[in-house]
Amino acid sequence: MKKFFPFAVMIIIVLNSCETTHYRTTSGSVKPKTNSNAGNRTFTANQTELEYQTLLKTYKSETAAVLTDLLNGSEDSPNTSITVENNSRCNMVLTISGNNYFKKIPIGANKIGSAMVPKNQNYNISGMVCNSVYQKTKFISSSYNVTLSN
Repeated sequence: MKKFFPFAVMIIIVLNSCETTHYRTTSGSVKPKTNSNAGNRTFTANQTELEYQTLLKTYKSETAAVLTDLLNGSEDSPNTSITVENNSRCNMVLTISGNNYFKKIPIGANKIGSAMVPKNQNYNISGMVCNSVYQKTKFISSSYNVTLSN
């Protein structure tokens, strides 16, 4: 167990050293759902939780590939990593879509999710975090890290 702790600390330091963008789900950079009907918001939160639970059953994590990219990233590699840290109290489903690429990633409350994507492309990154919608279009050319919180 003592040997695992330094390795875990090193991984956290590497993840934090990547390009990071912090967003608060109540700030202007995250677009809240515009529907004013509270009943629909509850349904949307329930729908997100149902999608999260369903996706969690079949999701295959790319943790090893992401860690390899973060620790040994190469300019010659055709792929890079996207890492999303969910610091909210809600589970979420992150959608990453780009040119010939589409992936949904379940990210639990206070957990980290990640994916390997082809470099040098624009990606739409979106998800619902505690009834607030996160949506960003980003050109990804190297490791990218996003932290979401409520």
